[in-house]
Amino acid sequence: MGYILGLLAVILFFAAMHYVTELNTTQKLGATLFFVLIIVGAFYYNHYQNMQREHITAIALKFEQNKKILCEGVEVNASNFSESVGTYTFIGKEGTPHAGRMFSFEQCQ
Repeated sequence: MGYILGLLAVILFFAAMHYVTELNTTQKLGATLFFVLIIVGAFYYNHYQNMQREHITAIALKFEQNKKILCEGVEVNASNFSESVGTYTFIGKEGTPHAGRMFSFEQCQ
């Protein structure tokens, strides 16, 4: 649905440029291409953010299910690390070899 709305916005933008402005064809196409690039960039950014959110959710779920999580070669589990949901970070517990060590969920697999 978003792609259809984006396409309609480009068509309306080009139609407005064609009938309202006194730009030549090259300038109109350049402005339209710029507008298209902005829309494509917004779609890509939205897709990337969705992928990041899904990854973070999967890591949090793995931690809750006590499954194996690797962060930069270190195995993260509930006995050695605590989970900070607000910052999406694993923090090493006191008295463990990883005390004070922190890993962002984005660094983990």
